[in-house]
Formats: sequence, C-alpha cells, structure tokens
Amino acid sequence: MAQKPLKKAAQPLSSPPAHSTSLEDAAKFARVEEDGHVFLLVDGTEHPVGQYPDATRDEALAYFVRKYDDVASQVALLEQRVQAKAPASDMTKTARHLRTQVGERKMVGDVVALEARIDALLEAIGGLEKAERAVHDELKAKELAAREAIVAEAEELAGRDPSTVQWKASSTRMNELFELWKAAQKNGPRLGRGTEDALWKRFRSARTVFDRHRRAYFSQLDSDNAEAKQAKEALIKRAEQLSGSTDWGQTAAEYRRLMDEWKASKRASRKDDDALWARFRAAQDRFFEARKAANEAVDEEYAGNLVAKEALLKEAQQILPIRDLGAAKKALQSVRDRWDEAGKVPRGDMGRIDAGLRQVEDAVRAADDEHWTKTNPETKARTNSALSQLEATIAQLKEDLADAERAGNAKKIATAREALAAREQWLEMLQRSAQDFS
Repeated sequence: MAQKPLKKAAQPLSSPPAHSTSLEDAAKFARVEEDGHVFLLVDGTEHPVGQYPDATRDEALAYFVRKYDDVASQVALLEQRVQAKAPASDMTKTARHLRTQVGERKMVGDVVALEARIDALLEAIGGLEKAERAVHDELKAKELAAREAIVAEAEELAGRDPSTVQWKASSTRMNELFELWKAAQKNGPRLGRGTEDALWKRFRSARTVFDRHRRAYFSQLDSDNAEAKQAKEALIKRAEQLSGSTDWGQTAAEYRRLMDEWKASKRASRKDDDALWARFRAAQDRFFEARKAANEAVDEEYAGNLVAKEALLKEAQQILPIRDLGAAKKALQSVRDRWDEAGKVPRGDMGRIDAGLRQVEDAVRAADDEHWTKTNPETKARTNSALSQLEATIAQLKEDLADAERAGNAKKIATAREALAAREQWLEMLQRSAQDFS
C-alpha cells in the first residue's frame, strides 16, 4: 500500500539534515505522477515509494527526498563516529537499522550509493569490534592474571607454617589483597561468572584457612603466655623470699640458679614479661644491695689489715731473685707466719694481695725443685748408667764403621755413620746433664 502523508503541509521528520539533496538531482532517481504517487528508480526498476496527495510534484518529491536526506545524515554521522573509533557496541545496530530503512525503498535519492556506504560502515564497524574484542581480551587476560596473582599470594600466606608467620604484617597484607579483589570486581573487566566464581572460591578458602590459623596461633599464644607467666610468678616468689637473706654466699648461688631457670623459661607477652622481669630484678637488687652494703662495712673494717699485708708482700718480694735457697725459704716462712696473723683484707684487694705472695712462693718452690733434681742420687745414678751404655754403643758403632770402610760397602758405611752421629749427639746431651749433678 502506498504511503500517504497526513497533511499536505507536513513538517520535516527531524531537524534539518546536514545532508541535502537538490530536487534536480533527486529527479534522476524518481518518477512523480499527477496524483502525488512517487516511484524510486533503481537500475531501471521502479519501486513505489508512497503518495503525497493534494500537492505539486515537487512538493511530493521533496517530502520523500527529505527522508533520504535524514538517513544520509545519520550515515554521515555514523561515518564520523567510525573514523573517530568510537565504541562499536551500538553502532552495528544503528547501521543495520539504516540499511533496513534504505532497503525498504521508501525514500528518494541515490540509495545504491547510500547502501554501499552503509555496507562499508558495517565492514569498518566489524573491524572496530574485532579490535575492541582484542583489547578486551588482552585486558581480560591481564585481569585474570592479576586475580590469579591475588589468589596465589593469599594461598601462599594461608599455607605458611603458623609458627613462622609474622601475623601483623601478614594480616595487613591479606586485608590489602581483599581490597584489591573488591576493586578489581568493581572496576575491572568481567571474567565470566564461572571463572570469577572459581577464583573467588579459592580466595575465600585461603582467607578462611589464614584466619583459622591466626585464631589458633593466638589462642595457643595466650595459653603459652599464661603458662609462662605462671612459671615466672613462681620464680619471683622464690626470689622475693630470698631477698632478705644474709647468708650471702649460699643465697647468691641460689639467685644464679634462679636466673638460669628464668632464662630457660618461656617468654610471656612482651608487656607481661617486662613487668615480671622488673619484679624479679627488684627482688635480686634488694639482696645484692644489702650484700654490697655489708661487704663495704667489712672492707672498711679490714682496711688496716690491708696495710699490714702490703708491707709483708713487699718484704716477700725482696726475696727475689733467689741467690741463697735456704735463706729464701726461711724468709718466706717468716712472712707466711705473720701473713695469717694480719687477718683478712677487703674483698677488692684480696685477689691482688694473694697473687703477689703466690708469685714469690712459686719462685721459691721452683728453685727448690730444680735443686732437688740436680742433687737427686737416683737421677744421677741413672744418668751415669746411661752414659756408660751410650759410650759402649758408640765404640761398637765406630768398629762397625771401620769394618764397612775396609769392605768398601757404601750402604753399610752410610748407615753406620748416621747411627754414630745420632749416638754422639745423645752422648753430648747426657754429659751436659751429668755436669749439673757435679
């Protein structure tokens, strides 16, 4: 059925198109009858376009030309969008709609050229869609890799030995991974429901395992802290009981044992451990400060004894170097007799004073030992016996050497000379030792 406009003075279908076809050019593609019927001419074939009654032929032609110009303007606009590489998502639908409109032959103009332009547009839009898909696929692949990395790191955190995990840093990192996941879901390209569900399941499972390990670790840590605190409370109680003791030596040893137990015991939480240590140390300090005060009082009492022993030490040191062993031993014994009578000295000087006297005693003892070695009859007899045996051996070796030289046996000569030289060297050493006994 021929298309009929509602009114003779119909308004344009849209705002004035950017593309405008003159009636003269349009007449090449149409035939208009007196009653307003318009026919489109395409390759010698007429296509009824519609009727515009009660109007001149030009008015009827112009009405259907405007429809052509409106489509042509939309095609031009679409060509600009394609050239600008606008998103192709809705352009294909628009181009196909325009192609259908032109294919209905309800307008007047160069529809063949317009169809060719639209076909070219569809091909170009197809290229854009392909490029967009490639970009989308690349973004999707990157997003998939990023999500996989988030999941893998979460699984790695969850798979660590709980006793080696730095929980504060690891918990912070797990929260950061969760924020990254949410941001990727909100802003990143979609990966497909199946892929996203599978990745989320893994990520959620890793977070669940991590959280379970964290709770178990801190629960055990609280238990260990309570146990350690209880053990150290017991050590503190013992230390506080000892703090008033005046049995300085035994109590100091007991405090050393308590310290060893403290070092070997488990640590409580840092806050508790610091407070416990302060109490333990305070108990020790009370005892050792009391001992120090007592020792200072004793040292003050023994200050006079120190003066006496300093004088005795100088007297003992004059014995050295030893020229007369008998006189030296007698002088040392005299110092010893008066040394004990002088009494105790302050603790800080005790080691120095005793070491000084011990040095003189060691020198006298060494001189006495040396004298005994030289005058010991048994040693002297053994030395003389060894000298006799060695001299006999040397005499025999000299005879062996002479026999070997007469026989001209080079090997026996060398062996005899080597043995003779060794024995003569031993003889010289024994002779020097024998002189010490004379």
